[in-house]
Amino acid sequence: MSAQIGEEKDLFWGYVALVTTLLVVVVAMVKLSENDKYDPIRQQQAEEAAQMNIRVIH
Repeated sequence: MSAQIGEEKDLFWGYVALVTTLLVVVVAMVKLSENDKYDPIRQQQAEEAAQMNIRVIH
């Protein structure tokens, strides 16, 4: 009987580890997709900053 309880505990912590790993992977994938989504905006901001970085000599 106690061997069965010990095996169930082992499976419980295995499930907890699996769910935690899956959540971390999903969050990482969402963050990476957000980076791809905002790349054109970052490029536009960099171009605008380069255009505004003009020194005027009197």
